[in-house]
Amino acid sequence: MHVYKTRTFARWMRSEGLADRDLRPAIAEMQQGLVDARLGGSLVKKRVPRAGQGKRGGYRVIVAGNVGGRWFFLFGFAKNERDNIDDEELRLMKRIAAALLGMSPEKLRAALVAGELMEIEDGK
Repeated sequence: MHVYKTRTFARWMRSEGLADRDLRPAIAEMQQGLVDARLGGSLVKKRVPRAGQGKRGGYRVIVAGNVGGRWFFLFGFAKNERDNIDDEELRLMKRIAAALLGMSPEKLRAALVAGELMEIEDGK
């Protein structure tokens, strides 16, 4: 399994003070099929806890995944800032998900080298 984040998602993480280690529990839960909402188009919504506040007061992330053992973190938001994504954002994320999940290994490597994607290590 390989887990990636987009450059935009990585920027959002930095602004919120999140680290890759904060995503690992969510990744483990998604591997077990535990998601908060299936949005269609290989997209899921997952809760990520905020330090000291748990999942309820934490973040929501939109993840494209598990096609060929790949997960891509696309978008995140704090629950106290907004309730959900709108229809236009969902349509855009479905298109992005299809493109990312359909990438050949060569294109994936090129995106990693270019910094468009970053791999989230498993921490072992």
